[in-house]
Amino acid sequence: MATVPARRSRSLTQTVVSALSERIRSGEFHVGEKLPTESELMDSFGVSRTVIREALSRLQAAGLVETRHGIGTFLLEPQNEQQLRIRTESILTMLDVLAILELRISLETEAAGLAALRRTDAQLQQLRAVLDEFAENIHKKTGNAVTSDVAFHLLVATATGNRYFHDILKQLGKAIIPRTRVDSVSLAEGDRASYLSRVHLEHEDIYSAIVRKDPDAARAAMRTHLANSRERLRRAQAAAAQDS
Repeated sequence: MATVPARRSRSLTQTVVSALSERIRSGEFHVGEKLPTESELMDSFGVSRTVIREALSRLQAAGLVETRHGIGTFLLEPQNEQQLRIRTESILTMLDVLAILELRISLETEAAGLAALRRTDAQLQQLRAVLDEFAENIHKKTGNAVTSDVAFHLLVATATGNRYFHDILKQLGKAIIPRTRVDSVSLAEGDRASYLSRVHLEHEDIYSAIVRKDPDAARAAMRTHLANSRERLRRAQAAAAQDS
């Protein structure tokens, strides 16, 4: 197999994931069969051990293979039932993140409205706690408040009382936060603290509407928040294109 061109680690990993997935689909490996060793895959693809391990980890997360420590990686039986599965390993570029934002605008706008109607006092307390945690991270020199950001959106989804909203967002994990996939400096347009402050205020608007049990305002605030995220990402994409 031809050596993979030198690219960024994420691109290299995705290339290996795609190639191995295709070899599995083509029947090159059989269920229960051991895949080539890490060293053999490194030689085959011309990449580092780190890239191979990350690729195998993604295949394992997708339910295609199973790694048995000290023994090797084995192909699993395909799952027969149809499942909704969003493969986060394929969310790599700005365009991918924009596509996820489009999905989230539709999904989370309605989730916010339902949360305003159905939330409990205990859920309000949880939302308040993660918002306060986010605020504490705004002026820290390190970190992007990603954990509290993800927690806020998952809590809104939980407050709908409909587990499927939460299940879909949980599949996406930290991929729902653009700054985990794209350089946060470009999104912040040079001022990280101001960027995080804007995000925090947008979250506060959503929370206030949920507190008031105002579904229309909650939907509007969530749509505004995610549309702003999309616009920030588009500006970052345009700036990167100009620099290239």
